[in-house]
Amino acid sequence: MNKASELREMSDEQLGITLRETAENLFRLRIKAQTERLDAPSELRKHRRLIARVKTIQTQRAKAAAAK
Repeated sequence: MNKASELREMSDEQLGITLRETAENLFRLRIKAQTERLDAPSELRKHRRLIARVKTIQTQRAKAAAAK
C-alpha cells in the first residue's frame, strides 16, 4: 500500500486512519529501537516515507479544495 497511486484512491477518512496508524507504528518502532535491536531497521524509513506521502496527498487535496 505504499504506492502513491493507491493512496490517492483512498478517501480522506481512510488517509487519516492510515496516517494515524502509521504514526503509532513508527512511535512503537522508535521505542523498540532504543530499548532493543530491531529485526528490520528499514521499517523506520518505510513508515516515515509513508507518513510523508499521506501528508503530501492531504495537502494537495486541501489546496485543490481551496482553489475551487
